[in-house]
Amino acid sequence: MNKTHTKLVLFVAILFAFAVTGCVKSSDPVAGSIPVITTTDVVKDAADTSAHSGGLITETLTAGITYYGVCWSTTNTSPTITDSKTQDTVISLSFTSKMKGLKINTKYYVRAYASNVVGTGYGKVIEFTTGGDLTSKVGTVSTFAGNAAPAFVDGSGTAASFYSPQGITLSSDGNFYVADAFNSAIRKVTSAGDVSTLTGNGTIGYIDGSLANARFYAPQSLVTDAAGNIYVADFSNNIIRKITPAGVVSTLAGSGSAGYDDGTGIAASFNNPRGLAIDATGNIYVADRGNNLIRKITPAGVVTTFAGNRLSAYVDQVTGTSASFNKPSGLAIDAAGNIYVADAQNYAVRKITSAGIVTTYLGNAKHQVLGSPSAIAIDAKGNLFITDQTGRVFEVTTDKVLLPLAGRSSTAGFADGTGASALFNSPQGVAADANGNIYVADAGNNRIRKIVLPTGI
Repeated sequence: MNKTHTKLVLFVAILFAFAVTGCVKSSDPVAGSIPVITTTDVVKDAADTSAHSGGLITETLTAGITYYGVCWSTTNTSPTITDSKTQDTVISLSFTSKMKGLKINTKYYVRAYASNVVGTGYGKVIEFTTGGDLTSKVGTVSTFAGNAAPAFVDGSGTAASFYSPQGITLSSDGNFYVADAFNSAIRKVTSAGDVSTLTGNGTIGYIDGSLANARFYAPQSLVTDAAGNIYVADFSNNIIRKITPAGVVSTLAGSGSAGYDDGTGIAASFNNPRGLAIDATGNIYVADRGNNLIRKITPAGVVTTFAGNRLSAYVDQVTGTSASFNKPSGLAIDAAGNIYVADAQNYAVRKITSAGIVTTYLGNAKHQVLGSPSAIAIDAKGNLFITDQTGRVFEVTTDKVLLPLAGRSSTAGFADGTGASALFNSPQGVAADANGNIYVADAGNNRIRKIVLPTGI
C-alpha cells in the first residue's frame, strides 16, 4: 500500500515538542529497615576534576527516604556520609550526582547512599582514578558526503545530495548505509565517499519486493548482521524492514499501523520505531519511540517488550518493564551485552543489563550533561560515541572519560573544523569505523560528516 502524507507533516511530527519527565517517590514505608541501594557507573569529565555517579534504590519497602547522594574519599575504602558527599532532594528512586573538586591523577572510592529515620544504606564501592586534563582532546570535522541542498542526487562526496539523513551504519563489506529520511530511501556510501541508492526512489510508500520496487516512509536507522542483511527502522510505516544481500526487501515485524502489540511478524505493532541495535545472536532491539519502549525481535520475528512501560517518564528499575523512558531514540550494545539507550527527552543515556536492570549511565533532566541524545555507537575498542541533537558529538572513552569531541550546544550551523569551532545542525546517527574515525548523519545540514579522533586517548 502507498501513503500520501506530505513530508512537511512528517517533519512536524518528528520534531514534536518534548514532554515533561515523570518522577516516582518511594511509598509504603516499613518501619525498621534502612534503604537498599546500588551505585551506578562513574563517568569522569574531560578536565578530570569532576565526575558523575548516582544510585538506584532497589527496595522500595523502606521507611521514607530523607535524602540521598554519593560519598567519596581518597583514603577511606568504604566512604561514608562523614566523607565528601553530595546531598540531593528525593524526587525518584534513582538519581545522578556530580562530584566536584577532584584532584587529577588520584584514586577515589565512591558509593551511593540513602538515608531515612532508621539509618543510612550504602551501595557497592566503585574505585576510579582521575587522569590528566583532556579538554584539549577534540575531534577534527570534515564533510564526507552531501551538500547544503535538500535533494536526491547520487554522486561522489559533496556532489551527492541527501534530504535529512537520520541513521548510518557500517557494514562488514566496508560500505556505509544511510537512512535518507525525507528521500524515503536507503543510500550506500563507499569508504571513498561515492554515494549511490540501494533502494527507494524518493516516493513515500510501503511496498516489499525487489530493491527497485520497494518503498519506505522516512526510514530512521539501520543495522547490519554478520550475513550482510540490513535491518531498517521504517519510522512512519511503523515497521522493521529487512534487506537481504540478494536484494529482497521484506517486513520483519510490524503491522504497518501505529500501536502497541507484542507478537510475531505483522501481528506485532510499533509506534514510530527509531533506533536499532543487534546482538551477537541476531536479536534486534528497537527504540520504539512513540511507545517509550525498548522492544526485542528474535531472528524469527517474535516481538516482545524488553524494557519500559509506555509512560513518558524517567524511572530506573531493577525490572526492565517497570522502568520508564521518554522518547528513546538510539541504541547500542557493548561486548558484554549491555544496551545503551539515547533517552532523548530525559536528556540521558540509560543502561540496560542483559538481566533487564535499567540504570542511568549519564545525565538526566537535572544534570543536563547532554542536550538531547539522539544516537549511540560503540567502536571495537569499547569507546562510546553519542550525538546530541542540540549540536554536539561526545565520546565516553574506555576509561569512562566524557569528551566533548565537536560542536556546540544549542548552536545550529555548518562549519568544518576542530572541536567547538565545528558546527552541526541536528546531528543524528553515528557510526565508527575500524580506523578510529566517526561518521555522523548531520540531518539539518543534509550531509554525512567525518570526525577524526584525537591521538593519545
